[in-house]
Amino acid sequence: MNSENNREFAGGETAGLPRGLEDMSDTPEQHEGGCFCGAVRYRVRGAPTYAGNCHCRDCQRAIGAGFVTWVGAKPENFDVTKGEIATCETSPGVHRGFCGRCGSSLTFSGDNWTDIGITAASLDEPGAVKPESNVYLDHQQPWVMIDKTLRCYEKFPD
Repeated sequence: MNSENNREFAGGETAGLPRGLEDMSDTPEQHEGGCFCGAVRYRVRGAPTYAGNCHCRDCQRAIGAGFVTWVGAKPENFDVTKGEIATCETSPGVHRGFCGRCGSSLTFSGDNWTDIGITAASLDEPGAVKPESNVYLDHQQPWVMIDKTLRCYEKFPD
């Protein structure tokens, strides 16, 4: 996600993103995921705090794709169950997590954020979470088809 607006996206506190989702850590909803090589595994409990596609150039470069789908979770609901997530500070206060062995992108967080972003594709069942929005469509690659049933924003919503 673009470093200048990622705190709001990660926290789900910006207009156009899900609101009113309380901490669901006591719900039975649980998902597991991990990296490509299996060296890192994680578990996330509770309902996602947000789910959206980010088309910003920072995400495109970091992930190596036209966009990335992020799923938000409260940090206390996210546990690494095997291995360790390596991190890289890609801009001031922005930390991208990945497997140090195979390089799979796994997480996105920032200083003083309330949520952690998890790459939806790293979930064992990535289809379990449906994105609700597209952000930074001003950076959309011409070969990416946009689902117009989702909320769409040229930049990050105010």
